[in-house]
Order: sequence, then C-alpha cells, then structure tokens
Amino acid sequence: MKLTPAEHARINAAIAEAEARTSGEIFCILAREVSDYRETPLVWAAAAAFLLPLLLIPMGFEAAWFDWVPFFGGWTAGHAGGQDYATTAALAAFAAVQALTFLAAALVVSLPGLRRALTPRALKRERVHKAALEQFLAKGLHVTAGRTGVLIFASVGDHVAEVIADEGIYAKVDAGVWREAIERLTGGLRAGKPADGFVAAIELCGAVLAEHFPPGSRNPNEIPDTLVEI
Repeated sequence: MKLTPAEHARINAAIAEAEARTSGEIFCILAREVSDYRETPLVWAAAAAFLLPLLLIPMGFEAAWFDWVPFFGGWTAGHAGGQDYATTAALAAFAAVQALTFLAAALVVSLPGLRRALTPRALKRERVHKAALEQFLAKGLHVTAGRTGVLIFASVGDHVAEVIADEGIYAKVDAGVWREAIERLTGGLRAGKPADGFVAAIELCGAVLAEHFPPGSRNPNEIPDTLVEI
C-alpha cells in the first residue's frame, strides 16, 4: 500500500489545519513493515520437529522403515550386540526424521505470507510499538516546547497502528481518545482508503490538542506537517 501524491497532500493539509488550532505537533508515518520476524519459522520448525515425529511411535516406528535410504538400509547385526544396534539405529532414524521435519517446516513457514500469518499478534504489537517509539524519538516529537507531540503510526504488513502522545498530553487526555484515533485509522486502512483513515485520526487528535493546548501568541511549527512512508 503506497500513497499517491494527492493522498500525501491531503494528509499534510489535514495536519496543517489541525495544528493551526493548537500548540501541539502531529506527525504521521506509514510503514510497509517493521520486522521480518525471522524467529517465527525457527519456533514453528522446532515445535514441528519435536511433536510431529512423536506420532510415528504409536505406529511402531523402527529404523527398517528407512531401508531404502542409503545411510540406514541394508545392514544388520548378526551377533549378541544386535539389540543394541537396533536401538541405536532406531534413535538415529528418529533424529533424522526430526531434522528433516525441522528443515521442511522452516522452509514452509519462511514464505512471507505464511510467516506473517503465523507470527503471534502480541509479538506484532510489541514490534510495532517499539518501531513507533523509535520514530517518535528520531523525529524529535519528545522535545517540542510544551511536550505536546503526537505520532500517528501504522504498519501495513503487520496490520497494527499506534498513536504515541508525549507526556504533556498523555496526562490530560483519556486513553479512550487514542483508542478511537487508532480505530479511525485502521478502519480506513481496512477499507483500502489510507488517506481517509489518517485524516480521521488527525482530526480527532487535533480536536483533543486544541481543547487542552490552544495556540499561544507565538505558534511555531516545530515539526514538519507531513506523512512519511518508510
């Protein structure tokens, strides 16, 4: 999802209009993704390698099932140590099944769409929150004169949005306002109308800022009135 120049202009105009009625600052970011979640295939592969081969045990698993494999097939022990050999061969075959299961599961879950679908929602929210906080600090929203910076952040690949308000605002505004802003933003994104979502969230944040932080005699524009795609 990439915004058109017209959508950028519309969002930027909404920010400027909102900031004209407040001393607060609003900045917007649309991220394609915030993480590749490389650990997801490894976790699912480890779970599959541990659990799936266990299903073979009730079926009477034995190394002879793999006689067609050059590494295992064709050799047996013909003396008193035969039982020990059979046990060792079975364990080796089971370990080989686990290794193959791990590799197969890791490759399958590494497919981008499946990897994201199998990543826990809580992990996605944590990664998006971390990325949004990093951007909040990187863009200087924490050093505005009245500590009244607000970041509206959405990650398209993760389907997660965040609104981060500086301490000057957060202490005065009910948390439900930020949840409503996120719902407006995600509603637009789900409908395939990202500009509508951002404008709706900006208007709500702007109204809250105007109520608690009206513009002073001087109202410098400390942060650019823009949306950035990363």
